[in-house]
Amino acid sequence: MRILRVALMTVGGLAAVQAADIEGQIVIKHKLTRPTVTAAALSYERGVSVNLGAAQEEDPLAWERERVVIYLEGNLPSKPVTVTLEQKDRRFVSDTLVIPAGSTVSFPNLDPIFHNVFSLSKPKSFDLGSYPKDHTRTVTFSKPGVVFVHCHLHPNMAAAIVISPNLWNTKANAAGRFTLWGVPKGRYTIVAWHKAAGFFRQSIRVSENRATSVEFVIPIGENGAGNALARR
Repeated sequence: MRILRVALMTVGGLAAVQAADIEGQIVIKHKLTRPTVTAAALSYERGVSVNLGAAQEEDPLAWERERVVIYLEGNLPSKPVTVTLEQKDRRFVSDTLVIPAGSTVSFPNLDPIFHNVFSLSKPKSFDLGSYPKDHTRTVTFSKPGVVFVHCHLHPNMAAAIVISPNLWNTKANAAGRFTLWGVPKGRYTIVAWHKAAGFFRQSIRVSENRATSVEFVIPIGENGAGNALARR
């Protein structure tokens, strides 16, 4: 989980903005995602498929929690980064990525076969064409939103890139814990997103020098709905 510690300055640049941390917990009560089935890592013959969802089966709830993205909504400062999303063993690694708006993602091909990277998502649509091992392509994501990435040559390959509107974003760890560091005091909407469960929002208030605690409960009921709970 990437951690950004940010020192924000006032307009005059002479004093630090009063800030505190948001500490949270993701609670997932049921398995949300089906095991991934993709082409064999060692046999590159078309049509050969194996189940590469071992991690999902060993601890499915921990696997789900690690794929929850958390961020703040609002017109707040951003800090673009450059990150890598690998194509390896006919998978995208990682399959869930979160970046601030304006960031650039590199898509290196580490497999001894051609790959293609494309997206038809509204925040950013692109097609990088097909390219061989040890080549890479880059894309800059300027608009907030969720971009689903695929490979034309291997339909089972998929990843999600969440572009947050500002620098306050993160992913939960296996235990479901997360922290947004150094948030200026004020009222915000905090968002949790999971590919299978969707968006969960709640309003919070950040007070100076006092951590704000948040809990998102993401069950899946008969109608596929979840809920979110907050505590301070």
